[in-house]
This record gives sequence, structure tokens and C-alpha cells, in this order.
Amino acid sequence: MSSESKEDAVFKALANGKRRQMLDAIRDAPLTTGALCERFPEMDRCTVMQHLKVLEEAELIIPRREGRERWNHLNALPIQAIHDRWISQYAGHAMTVLSALQADLEG
Repeated sequence: MSSESKEDAVFKALANGKRRQMLDAIRDAPLTTGALCERFPEMDRCTVMQHLKVLEEAELIIPRREGRERWNHLNALPIQAIHDRWISQYAGHAMTVLSALQADLEG
């Protein structure tokens, strides 16, 4: 998979609010699929699994099987790559513009 299509998969996964909430839920510690189903009672198990599949395809989670349980671990590296490629570059440019504006206002 090319880096561009990996980025597209990450953006697609992050575009959905429920998937972002799932990532928030496993940020501090991995959760089983069953525990995620309990945290999102408005969704049935099949829907939770579909969201987890999208997150897994984007490499945002790493599932690990332990017996009958599937533990979902956060993988923040794709988010860091998006930050490095997109956010940090644009934030730097924005700071330059704001600094110039401030200098103009003060001068």
C-alpha cells in the first residue's frame, strides 16, 4: 500500500466520530471488543466490529487474541505520521503569518 493510500485510510477512519470515540476509549489501555460494545450500547456488536475493521485497515488499532478475547490496542504511529506530514507544516506557516501580523500591529 502506498503512503498516500495509507494516509487516505487514516483520514477515512478518523472522519467518523464513533471511530474517534473508540480510539479515545483505548487511548490509555487496550480494551476487548466486548468492553467496547458495552461502552457503545447504541451500536450492536456487528456495527462495532465494522468500525474496528476500518480502524484496523488504517493500522490505527492492533488487535491481539488472548484465548476467546480480542484485545484492541491503539497504534498512534499513523496519527503521528499525519501530524508530521500535514499539521505541523501548516501550523508552522500559520505561526509565521500570525507573527508577521503581530509585528505589523505593534509597528
